[in-house]
Amino acid sequence: MNIEIKTPQLPESISDATILTWHKKTGDPVIRDETILELETDKVVLEVPAPENGIMGEILQPQGNIVQADDLLAILDTSQQIPITNQRLDIEAEPSKQPEKHENTTLSPSVRQLVHKFNIDVSQIHGTGKDGRLLKSDVIAWLDQQERTQATENNPPDHDHLPNQNRTEQRVPMTRLRAKIAERLVEAQQNSATLTTFNEVNLQSIIDLRKKYKEKFSQDHETKLGFMSFFVQASIEALKKYPAINASIDGQDILYHNYYDIGIAVGGKRGLVVPVLRDTAQMSFADIEKQIRQYGQKAQDGTITYEELQGGTFTISNGGVYGSMLSTPILNLPQSAILGMHNIIQRPIAENNQVVIRPMMYLALSYDHRIVDGKEAVQFLVTIKELLEDPVRILLNI
Repeated sequence: MNIEIKTPQLPESISDATILTWHKKTGDPVIRDETILELETDKVVLEVPAPENGIMGEILQPQGNIVQADDLLAILDTSQQIPITNQRLDIEAEPSKQPEKHENTTLSPSVRQLVHKFNIDVSQIHGTGKDGRLLKSDVIAWLDQQERTQATENNPPDHDHLPNQNRTEQRVPMTRLRAKIAERLVEAQQNSATLTTFNEVNLQSIIDLRKKYKEKFSQDHETKLGFMSFFVQASIEALKKYPAINASIDGQDILYHNYYDIGIAVGGKRGLVVPVLRDTAQMSFADIEKQIRQYGQKAQDGTITYEELQGGTFTISNGGVYGSMLSTPILNLPQSAILGMHNIIQRPIAENNQVVIRPMMYLALSYDHRIVDGKEAVQFLVTIKELLEDPVRILLNI
């Protein structure tokens, strides 16, 4: 029996997708629920699983083709027996052969595909996921390193002619995600009156608070107490005081939002994505930390859904995790503002007429001057500074 494999229903507002990778070729055995291809949209990568066991038939849409929902992609022949020697079956049937740190971890379909395709001993790879879980990005990074090592061994550098050997170029097309990011950044620059105001914050109180309660917090909530939950909570209180910063422009109207959906910019293997924390005013510190860590994991796995990236009334971007000292973040339209966090650096400051060393961070607030006045932007950032320097005020709502 032949089964048609079609493009799944695409997320709302997405009309088409690009065939990113075929993980199977004609004649390959296929296991039910195994990822057989990946589709790239403007926002996310969608994995298409096999509906049944079978043998891969004709592939009708090659890699790089643009397809729409319900387009016929390939044929799966389910009438033939799958060879029992299929390595993927061996991997799934004999989990005891996995290295100890992965015994209780289910490898994602994309990871299993790479392990099978390149015959990888996963014990050689350090998993960076939760509890040592092996991620697709870990496998890809390991393969890249192996390729570089092999290239160096086969072609040792000739230092007398090194400059000429290194003068190479490679032209590759932009991924749809990168192209969409570029489009939105240019749109934000062209269609808003963006200004940025700066301040600095002394994080000593938060560091002391985290040091005092981090073990108890971790035990009670099964998640770490990070910095981001303080910034989210401080942002909520500041947004309540200055509603224009939580608003957006809709034609000739200003749309004020009476809820606080905070986008958190996270770096994934395919670029920057901004998943959204919904109704953050109802979330606890633990809820925020858990959700952010979940989004961070999904960004690395490439499993963030389109719905998780939709909406948002305000965005926080933390360039400090990459070592950034200061930046001017670009608006995430139609939002009217974005808060930029930066590196925490021990610096001398004046405190009570004395020079002391404190953990300082520069803050940047980029805002759309069409809707937000400079005074509001400055006061908003000062409010965040005051709440972070005295975090008890967040809990007391003062």
